[in-house]
Amino acid sequence: MKRIAHISDLHFGRTDEELLEPLLNAVNAARPDMVAVTGDFTQRARRHQYDDARAFLDRLEAPWMAVPGNHDISLENLWRRFMRPFRRYRSYICDNLCPVHAEDGLVMVGLNTVDRFRWQRGKVRWYQMRTACRTFGETEGIKVVLAHHPFEQDADVEKSLMRGANKAIERLSECGAHVVLTGHLHRWRAEPFLSRKHGRQVLQVHVGTGLSTRLRGQQNDFAVLDLDPTTAEVTRMVARDDAFVADGTRRFLFGEDGWREEPAPRS
Repeated sequence: MKRIAHISDLHFGRTDEELLEPLLNAVNAARPDMVAVTGDFTQRARRHQYDDARAFLDRLEAPWMAVPGNHDISLENLWRRFMRPFRRYRSYICDNLCPVHAEDGLVMVGLNTVDRFRWQRGKVRWYQMRTACRTFGETEGIKVVLAHHPFEQDADVEKSLMRGANKAIERLSECGAHVVLTGHLHRWRAEPFLSRKHGRQVLQVHVGTGLSTRLRGQQNDFAVLDLDPTTAEVTRMVARDDAFVADGTRRFLFGEDGWREEPAPRS
């Protein structure tokens, strides 16, 4: 079984400073095999915000893997946004915008869903999807996708769904992806996607914000996932007082009909 700590939307530049040490302590205490960071390291893609984000990453004890979010490219400086949108992200965080990890039964592919022309919405880059599918086809193990923008969202969400999201889920189902990790909405959600062709083959987990003061009615949180090819245990870790504590674990089983949630035991 592999353990992933999934954090997102740290938004350095607009953080609750009192949560910084508790978040680091909780993530390190979980002893994950990998930390997945699904974008929005910064609030406005400024150098000092990237400095803080890099300092955070350097204090993680486990290996980490990341993708950019829409806040990680400039909003106000249009020349930088359109001509060199990812220059600072590449310099401070990771030069690879489609990172791949395949080791010891854990296969992870990061997708860059940020669209410089539609700053908020995002888009699927199909050449990166091909990379994901090729990687999943060539490697055995638990297959995980990282992206900033969700591929599905609740009906009451005001933001537009990412361009190409529905088609992308069908493709990821065909490719054998097990789990998709996302952020962006500052909302918690853990449940299988319903593919028209393949049923509930892919489990989605999108977390809220780890540190931002912009909570949108929910608590600061992150997720701890314990995964094997047939089981996924998803624990939500929420900020309470001066610590992140477990706020329930949901267990999903993978069978012939895809993922289904195991009913909670009766008390």
